[in-house]
Amino acid sequence: MSVLFIFSIYFFLYFANASSLEGIASKNYYANIAYSIQVGSFKSLENAWNLSNLLSKKGLDAFFFKQDGVYKVRFGNFSSADIARKQAMNYRKHGIISDFFIVNPKTYAINLKENQSKKFHMVRKTLVENAHSYMGTPYKWGGSSSSGFDCSGLARAVYRLNGLDLPRISQDQFHAGKFVLKANLQQGDLVFFTTNNGKSVNHVGIYIGNGEFIHAPGTGKTVTKAKLDSAYWKKVYKGARTYL
Repeated sequence: MSVLFIFSIYFFLYFANASSLEGIASKNYYANIAYSIQVGSFKSLENAWNLSNLLSKKGLDAFFFKQDGVYKVRFGNFSSADIARKQAMNYRKHGIISDFFIVNPKTYAINLKENQSKKFHMVRKTLVENAHSYMGTPYKWGGSSSSGFDCSGLARAVYRLNGLDLPRISQDQFHAGKFVLKANLQQGDLVFFTTNNGKSVNHVGIYIGNGEFIHAPGTGKTVTKAKLDSAYWKKVYKGARTYL
């Protein structure tokens, strides 16, 4: 088999795969969010949960958040506003959503036209604010649903609100980020733990400063704060990662 033939097959498969993903923003292990679709405006957290759960069951990877006193739902990562709008209109046509809003990536702090130091400071500030907004949300293993968030779903939602699309699973989030010494932790960094007898990373929280982090602790509990230097979390601490 000639080298030329092998390379021909490789490039055919590469471009065939690329064409199948047309319209969706390209993703590395973690990537910037491009255009997304926002729907709903609820006073009730339960209604936002239900819509987020419905959309997620249809494969739309939705999450809810609180803004200006109401709950909203957001999903998607599209390479252009036109593609996002066409998709939203199609979803509306099939009764999946009603009114919608296309979120421009320019609104994310990560894309502000500031010097890097100032921009990252703003991103870290909003990461912490967003993490606090989820305080009290019920836990649900496996992600957002009518019952709430799991730990990695919480971290991912907070980052998506700031324009960064992280992997879904805590272990993948751990491998995607850049190593940070515990002594050098900054607000917005993710802290990871092995609560399964040290076998592998299976829990994550959002560091908020002063030795504290916000996380979804487990079934029957709600999103809350914890201290890194407490006996338990100190014992199961695995490491920290940054994405800035």
